[in-house]
Amino acid sequence: MLQHVWERASQARYLSELIIATDDERIRNAARQFKAGVVMTRADHLSGTDRVAEAASASKAQFIVNIQGDEPLIDPAAIDAAILGILDQEAPMGTLKKKIAREREIADPNVVKVVTDRDENAIYFSRSPVPYVRDGGERTYFKHIGLYVYKRDFLLAYPELPVGPLERAERLEQLRALENGFKIRVVETDYESLGVDTPEDWKLVAELYEKMMVTG
Repeated sequence: MLQHVWERASQARYLSELIIATDDERIRNAARQFKAGVVMTRADHLSGTDRVAEAASASKAQFIVNIQGDEPLIDPAAIDAAILGILDQEAPMGTLKKKIAREREIADPNVVKVVTDRDENAIYFSRSPVPYVRDGGERTYFKHIGLYVYKRDFLLAYPELPVGPLERAERLEQLRALENGFKIRVVETDYESLGVDTPEDWKLVAELYEKMMVTG
């Protein structure tokens, strides 16, 4: 799975370097088998962003992308869209959203919802259905796609930002930025995030991958 993520991400046009950050020797050894670059990090990080911040501290890159290692079908175009979304923008952090098409996902706490302002900056992320539709009006919900882009200075300062009550309650690391007054640019995408958390998830992704190979 890790190699699939690596190979898909390598197709993104705007990534100049790709590094796997981990605290697990097994992951490092697996990555070296397909000649991926690896950075070993501490094991006590509170979030993936904290881990990426440590890994990025040795790099001079001005923009850093955090790609989840459990999405073997990650769309390279979605990575590029997130990067382009914060170029020349005030927001020091960017991410993605997708319109929810499956009704069951709206109430699913494992599907994080996001609401944005008119400039496509995040207002809030929640495991609850937001916004609440009071009088049976139009129901449009967006799910958050967990891919992040950071400007370097912001990312390196991120681990020192205080963890607030919203992040603690929702267990969503991106809320740390909002609670400390930073903007998050949100770009809409058609990419359907398919993370692998269970053997059943892997079976589904494997079947979709085979279909992609057949259809080209």
